[in-house]
Amino acid sequence: MTALRPETAEIQQADVSVDKQGPGLVGLHESIATLLASRGQWRQAYQHLRSALALVHADQGEEPHVPEQLRREVELLRREHAEAREQSLRDSLTDSYNRRYLDQRLMDLVTEHGACRHGLAIALMDLDWFKQVNDTFGHILGDRVLQRVVELLQHGLPEDGFCARYGGEEFVLVLPRVDASRAVEIVEAARERVERHPWQEIAPGLRVTVSAGLAYEPPADEAPERPPVGAEQQLLRADSLLYTAKQSGRNAVAYRADGRVRLAGAAAGRRAVTETRVLGYY
Repeated sequence: MTALRPETAEIQQADVSVDKQGPGLVGLHESIATLLASRGQWRQAYQHLRSALALVHADQGEEPHVPEQLRREVELLRREHAEAREQSLRDSLTDSYNRRYLDQRLMDLVTEHGACRHGLAIALMDLDWFKQVNDTFGHILGDRVLQRVVELLQHGLPEDGFCARYGGEEFVLVLPRVDASRAVEIVEAARERVERHPWQEIAPGLRVTVSAGLAYEPPADEAPERPPVGAEQQLLRADSLLYTAKQSGRNAVAYRADGRVRLAGAAAGRRAVTETRVLGYY
């Protein structure tokens, strides 16, 4: 969350007064903090309360007695700021992470040169025939389906893994620090949970499945001969594999192993792979 500039002469005048030493300075900081917090300007409010605490410390000497109310206000602002930031990174419908969080985390998971620090799996998952769900059962029920799918996708993820809404009925599972076989197991298990969920309890005749494309990037030191792959390129590869899963009959996880595109789980034995290619995919 970026710092916001004061927008009124009231705050500007108060800020000028804060620079002057005089009685009531702690109370002035507290008043400004309250005003800023009421406008959602958490970072500036927090800074003013910190300034008030610093003045109390200065007045009280080495063993200052900080008013309990001031301590509570600082802690409250800390929590409110953290909650506001968390909400800014969440999708309002499904409560999964949003694209902003996805982009930030993927940037953290790769180095400046694009090479993966650790094994990283990215699965792009899409609900099959979701338009038919909306057309048949209505958009309100369709929203409930999206919410339930997110719950199912997030279940059983590794500690650092997370689910983010990519857009519409597309979601991304990000799985850091896993090897290729484990990544396939996790994504295939998520697909099975969606398929086996008792959707008819929500609406008679409702059936929901997902397709997924799973792109895996090994640690850079395990494949030094390969050019570095950034998160954007890995997402493109996952998108291509998702298209392969769709073209191969849907309700499947497509991934690449030993230079070939494969389908995971039961889909591997019941259908052929209709492969697509992405430029630069090795």
